[in-house]
Amino acid sequence: MPLHDFRTPRVYVDAPLKEGENVPLDAGQTNHVVNALRLKTGDSVLVFNGREGEWRASLVHTGKRIAVLSIEARTREQSVALDLHYLFAPLKHARLDYMTQKAVEMGASRLQPVITRHTQVSRVNLARMRANAIEAAQQCGLLMLPEIRAPLSLERMVADRATDRLLVFCDEQADVRDPIAALSAMGLGRLDEGIPLAVLIGPEGGFAPEERRMLSTLPNTIRLSLGPRILRADTAAVAALALVGAVLGDWR
Repeated sequence: MPLHDFRTPRVYVDAPLKEGENVPLDAGQTNHVVNALRLKTGDSVLVFNGREGEWRASLVHTGKRIAVLSIEARTREQSVALDLHYLFAPLKHARLDYMTQKAVEMGASRLQPVITRHTQVSRVNLARMRANAIEAAQQCGLLMLPEIRAPLSLERMVADRATDRLLVFCDEQADVRDPIAALSAMGLGRLDEGIPLAVLIGPEGGFAPEERRMLSTLPNTIRLSLGPRILRADTAAVAALALVGAVLGDWR
């Protein structure tokens, strides 16, 4: 018996979910359900809002601009997000889309763009990031969405950081060549047991020397290499979050 139903279409709705309630879909959701998925009145969908679990619903009305769902029964209780922040230098559209989707799939609970000296993109389309986060959650059976923050400078990120949150600072120049052993040796708990953690990935051009020095002096920080090859920033995101998930996360 599979843990999740991946055959029934899933839809995120920003509305309270309760048995017997009717929930209207907006124009974009209606277009997706009616035109892309070709669902008709009476067809089933699964809905979630990131707060009240997953519910089975049926289409009770379909129109060109508005479709309406009737909420029937809860299929899964709400899960708890990991306390995992993903901090990253923004990328151009297509690669930022990919990075957002993969960070959501890997369990990040906050996505925080950070502007560094060598960041090539200073403006971030937060609505587009949210749309990609929703798409990833819908497709992968997730019940929560990450908090998506507006960009801030590296200096502001450092100033605002809570020192009880472990910062995993990924740097190709780090002396640590065995990141699994380095994380395991810290004797930490697990993310699914409540330990707070943040993963920081720099820009394509890497961190500036003064940024690297500043980050290296922060308390409760571990500086890691992600292997012998230089990774693109979107690849580094997957590698770093997979590493954290395997050593400190809920993969075990």
